Amino acid sequence: MSIQAPAKGWFGPPVGAEKLWIGVALIWCIIMSLAMPYYHFKGKQNSTGESYAVEPARFVDRVNRFVETNQVGEEVVTVSGIEKKIPIVEGVPGGDVYLLGRTWEWYPILKLKKGQTYRVHISSADLQHGFSLLPMNMNFQILPGYDHVLTLTPTSSGEFQIICNEFCGIGHHIMTGKIIVE
Repeated sequence: MSIQAPAKGWFGPPVGAEKLWIGVALIWCIIMSLAMPYYHFKGKQNSTGESYAVEPARFVDRVNRFVETNQVGEEVVTVSGIEKKIPIVEGVPGGDVYLLGRTWEWYPILKLKKGQTYRVHISSADLQHGFSLLPMNMNFQILPGYDHVLTLTPTSSGEFQIICNEFCGIGHHIMTGKIIVE
């Protein structure tokens, strides 16, 4: 059986309910086109927009200096049967804190104070990662070579999980981190 062209006159203008649904779709497209810029400027859902070019090795050095000068403890984490010590680092309220995504961990564990504002610098040392702060709906793409600065003021205390929501290789499923808010 071969493919045949449709009979002449098979296509006609919309009638009845077809006109209604085309109109509904058109109106919805207009509403969504207006909603996007509104939520961009008024929705308070976007980051501060600060991002700087940085060499990954230099960002790693900044993170290591931050850990050395601000470490307040460490947490032993077992990943795939291997124990690792991850430093817990307390940032100075109003200051800069650093978080590094690398194969396959978020480093270090940040300890913040409720109600205080911090400038959180986030970058990747190696691959594209996704920063997702749970249970909040905070998601960012983290790329090597870019220092993303998020202004963060924790409003509730507790432990907040960080996961990578961008597939980054064979160990993606174990790429987790933590922010502790007191």
